[in-house]
Amino acid sequence: MLKDLVLKNRTYRRFYGEEGISRETLLELIELARLSSSGANLQQLKYIISNTPEKNQMIFEELKWAAYLKDWEGPVEEERPSAYLVMVADREIGSNIYWNHGIACQSILLGATEKGLGGCMFGGFNKENLKKKLQVPDRYEILLVIALGKPKEEVVLEDLGPDGDIKYWRDEKGVHHVPKRRLEDLILDL
Repeated sequence: MLKDLVLKNRTYRRFYGEEGISRETLLELIELARLSSSGANLQQLKYIISNTPEKNQMIFEELKWAAYLKDWEGPVEEERPSAYLVMVADREIGSNIYWNHGIACQSILLGATEKGLGGCMFGGFNKENLKKKLQVPDRYEILLVIALGKPKEEVVLEDLGPDGDIKYWRDEKGVHHVPKRRLEDLILDL
């Protein structure tokens, strides 16, 4: 059921780093994005695949992990992602990406969840450094990075408290808590 898949598709930041992800699996996930809707059918999204320790390290160094967890620098080496997909827009095809990257990310992450994997989307990273490290030609703009791996952490959804604080947090056992607004709080009966 789709709802079950959506509920399992959480943002994971700690993984079983020794569990690799094959290029074939990454291509299957990109195929889901390729088959998804694209604004004006431009299809200008392209992907840089990383599933080797050396390339993964280059990408990891440029990411900004979990802004709300002020005392956490990111996962320790053995809990780092096994793979990354760096999503870029080909500006020679079109400059307006519409909502394409969001649709593509959701397709990729739902596909990863179905395969027993998890991921984390990054909009916070040093774009210029990453572009240089990966030698990305000027025609491409890096939009975001998707980290992928076998999840090592538990993520729990809970109702937003009366204080309205939306910041995620970890308890003393390392369980990651994510406050969510109630459905009735999202509906405008005008």
